[in-house]
Amino acid sequence: MLLSLDTREVGRVTIVRCNGRIVAGSASESLLAHVAWLLHTRSSIVLNLGQVGFIDSSGLGAMVRVLASTRQARGDLKLCDVPEQVRKVLEMTRLTTVFDAHESEEKAVAAFYRPGVSVEAPVLTGRRVLCLDSNVDVLAYLRELLRRAGYDAQSTCRVSDALLLMRVTPFDLLLVGPDRAASAASPQSFHDACARLPVIELGSEFSTRDAGEAGAALLETIAARLRNAGAAD
Repeated sequence: MLLSLDTREVGRVTIVRCNGRIVAGSASESLLAHVAWLLHTRSSIVLNLGQVGFIDSSGLGAMVRVLASTRQARGDLKLCDVPEQVRKVLEMTRLTTVFDAHESEEKAVAAFYRPGVSVEAPVLTGRRVLCLDSNVDVLAYLRELLRRAGYDAQSTCRVSDALLLMRVTPFDLLLVGPDRAASAASPQSFHDACARLPVIELGSEFSTRDAGEAGAALLETIAARLRNAGAAD
């Protein structure tokens, strides 16, 4: 089912009702474009997710970018009527403290009319993870997922920039998307860098899986790889 967006204004708040699936491709792009258009004149936005049946990793990354864009515009984003399956995704990916979610549109709108409550920042473990993928939505999702889990997560879309980052600061682990994994065409310097630290390759299915399941499985894999790397040292 394609994603449809129904928008209305309630006082100084704009409510966007989402109906369908928030997934990689046109759905994520349309949500980002729609909010970008709204931000020309409105900056207090509520996403009603009551009719959203599925969110994949790219879709959740798009929502993180929507949140960032509203705050860059000195506004904010709140969620409401979050379905059980979407709520579980947010819990599994530890993003419940990133998004301000409310039971109803009324409560979400009311939240804009009272002082906000600051969110406690996650305690960092000190482990640094570099994420390399061409999909900016996946990168946005990975950054928030890992930061909520306590990792110092940094990201880039380009192999050359990943090499630059690895030259200027140490990393404990490299996450690589399917189209950025080392191949015969990759620079030798990238192959050498990948040989010096643990590497986890994200399969082509990662961005289209249920975001909660994909995120939980990835966090388990990361923890195991870092434990094994520590034992080897």
